[in-house]
Amino acid sequence: MRKTAPLTAAMLALGVTAGHGQAAPTPAAKAVTMYKTVGCGCCSVWAEHLRKAGFKVSSMEVADLDRLKTTYGVPRAIQTCHTALVDGYVVEGHVPLDAIQKLLTERPKVAGIGVAGMPIGSPGMESGSRHDAYEVVAFDREGKTSTYLKK
Repeated sequence: MRKTAPLTAAMLALGVTAGHGQAAPTPAAKAVTMYKTVGCGCCSVWAEHLRKAGFKVSSMEVADLDRLKTTYGVPRAIQTCHTALVDGYVVEGHVPLDAIQKLLTERPKVAGIGVAGMPIGSPGMESGSRHDAYEVVAFDREGKTSTYLKK
């Protein structure tokens, strides 16, 4: 079970401000907290993909996103414009829904998963029919990475 007091203190220390909440999903929906760069539009589109799938996504704009990524052990090579927390895992960048669902179903012993960069065709980065190949990477707290899914 997650303790909220340390998270709240960390959010205040990092300069987190409340974002705009969206429609209330069903009670069974997984809560996702997304921390993003101020004013980032692609992050909001990624969050909307999750909302449409039934996740309850709250969005927080963070003044020092790098510090938050360091706190959660996100390897520098996969850091992007947003970091999300869902059910004890870190989800970095434009990770597709099927990878998140796989993570939550299989519950591997990793800190999280992420997608490096902003690949065209990934959730939040759609551009017509173009779809660049990319990998979803799993990572542990020590920075060790491995391929989780290829897209």
